[in-house]
Order: sequence, then C-alpha cells, then structure tokens
Amino acid sequence: MLKGKKILIGITGSIAAYKIPLLVRLLVKEGAEVKILLSHEAHDFVTPLTLSTLSGNPVFTDFFEDNTGEWTSHVELGNWADLYLIAPVTANTLGKMANGLADNLLVATYLAAKCPVFYAPAMDLDMYKHPSTERNIEVLNSFGNRIIKPASGELASGLYGEGRMEEPEKIIDILSGFFKKKQDFTGKKVLISAGPTYEAIDPVRFIGNHSSGKMGYAIAEEFADRGASVELISGPVNIHLDRNDVHITKVTSAEEMRDACLKAFPSVDIAVMAAAVADYTPDNVAKEKIKKKDNSLVIDLKPTTDILAELGKRKNKKQILVGFALETENELKNALDKLHKKNLDLIVLNSLKDKGAGFGFDTNKIRLIDKNGESTEYDLKSKKEVAKDILDKINYIQINNR
Repeated sequence: MLKGKKILIGITGSIAAYKIPLLVRLLVKEGAEVKILLSHEAHDFVTPLTLSTLSGNPVFTDFFEDNTGEWTSHVELGNWADLYLIAPVTANTLGKMANGLADNLLVATYLAAKCPVFYAPAMDLDMYKHPSTERNIEVLNSFGNRIIKPASGELASGLYGEGRMEEPEKIIDILSGFFKKKQDFTGKKVLISAGPTYEAIDPVRFIGNHSSGKMGYAIAEEFADRGASVELISGPVNIHLDRNDVHITKVTSAEEMRDACLKAFPSVDIAVMAAAVADYTPDNVAKEKIKKKDNSLVIDLKPTTDILAELGKRKNKKQILVGFALETENELKNALDKLHKKNLDLIVLNSLKDKGAGFGFDTNKIRLIDKNGESTEYDLKSKKEVAKDILDKINYIQINNR
C-alpha cells in the first residue's frame, strides 16, 4: 500500500533517531518515495549522508543552503507529501508544533502541510507523562494529527516505562494500514457517544440498561480508520480500545454524558449519538446504602436532559447529526417522529424484535432513514460491517451537503 506514496519524514534530536535509517530503508523497499527534514539537533544522532544515501534524495535542514543561498520552500515540501511523519518527536518539538512556533524548517513545513500528519514521540518517562506534554499531545490530536504512541520498555535514562519510539516495522504497518483504508473523512472531527448510563440510587445501586457499547465503539473505529479525528464519549462498558486516533472520555451518568457531549459538539463536523442514555434518573440519591425492609421501596424519578434534542437545537447548517432509535413497536413511525422532532440528518433504526439485533449482540440489523425520507433496510450483519454502512450513508450526506 506504500508503493508510489510520497512520504516526508521529519527527524528531531532524540536518541531514537538511530531507528530512522532502517525505517527509510523499509519505506523505499515498499516502493515509497522518501524525503527527509533533519533538525539541527538531530545531526548529533544521525547523519545527512546516511539518510540521503538510503532515501536517494537530498536531506534538508535549513531554509537557505549555506553554499548557494538557495531557498528551501517549506510550502513546496508540505504540498509534495502524501503523508508527513515526524519521528522521533522530542518534547521540545511537540511544544513548537502545538503552539505554531515555526523557528525551523521542520516545524514550518508541518504548519504548511496539507497532507495527513503522523508523529511518534520519544522521550523519557517523566517528560512523556508531564502535564505540559500531555496537553500538547491533546492539542495536536485535536488538530487532526495522528499520534503513534510510544511503547513501554527500557529507556536511555535507565528507567522503564512509556517513551520508546515505536519500532520501524510497526510504523510501516501503521502507515500501510492508513493508506489501505478509504480516507473519506480525513480532516473531519467526529463526536460519538456509546454505551449505557448508570443513574445512582444510592452509593452501591443504580438504574441502567443492557447496552454493551459495541455499536458505538465499532462506529468510532471505522471513522478513525477512514481518517477522522474521533472524540468518543463512553458510558460504562467492558471494551478496551487502545488506539492512537480515538480520544475517549469516560462518563457514568446521563448528566455527565450531556456535559461532555455539549462541550465537544461545537467543534465537530459530525456527531453520532449511539449511546443508550437513561430517560429518567432518581430525584434524590441516598447518601448511604438503602437497607432492605419488608415493605416496598418507592423511588421517585425525574426526566434526564434529552441530549440528542439539545444537540439538534444547537446544530449549525454544516454539521451532520445522527441519532439511534431502538424500538419495540411502531418502529418506523417512532423513528420518523424522532428524526424530525430532534432536527436529525439521519436516524439508525433497529428493533428488539429482530433476532440477533439490539443490546449485547455482535450483530445488528438496521434501517437508515435520512431527513429527506429516503429509507434503506439492511440485512443482519456484524456491527463492524453495520458501522461501514452507516459511514457510507453519512459520507453520501456530507458530499451532497457541500
């Protein structure tokens, strides 16, 4: 998948730079064309001659060549590349990228690049876990950049933990996987909600539902695979998702999910509300565990905020809002009512009457209905395949909204 791809590599001053010659060799072997930007500090770890020999192209460091005064255009380099990989990335360069400090050719090219950007941090454990580094990574990911998370292992300092730049073979797999997927959501920011909410009765009991979160997580992965920057708001689920390109915010209650969704919504292009949010929550939560008694227990419930309706009121003309309707009766009518009342662009309808669909299953059977009334019914499929169908429909909507 890398044959014919133009890969620009930016190398900063980390001991992990010793891995890059092998990475360049592997990229060239795969048929990629490689150009390299080398920071001044990186010269201490790897030489331009080695990189130029392996890549078959000149290596760039400065805006102007000392001998000729010829200008190296960061704009042309950024426009040339199909992908810009900055590896290894030091804490210093992370800070410059996050704050737009273009005091060298490598960062100036990053700011000019219109292609997807991947970056692979490499630093000591304490530096990687420092709040400023974590903030810079969060900022870069919010720009749509994709982090290649460092692995855990023995570090140059002698400490053991996160901070080792990924191995070249793994980076090749990541880049190949990126180009293998359709990238029809590159540059898009997507909000997804998934899973149930738990509404506390007392410190040990709650009201909940049977949502597993599998559908929402499958949608999040499919969006990330197709180039989107994903913010996943997740209720309590038993799913472990360790991906560089999906940022997860974990919540418990409907109120927490509401706050997280409303905070993220203004900056996204697409929102898919797949979570099964509680419609009611206890009016009063007992501070201590309620003891069992012989008489009946009455719990007063109050309605929760309708998150989907709130987002529908706030949606601008460029945003796409998708809702879900899990029904047990009058399925189509109820879904259409929800679609129009909540100002949705698309609703995903499924019925608990369909075998293999609904909560807990690895499969689902859906009908997609858009705001123009166009309805498409699909066969029972894995939730991964269902996610692809949903995204294909969303892509159709975004193309026709332009």
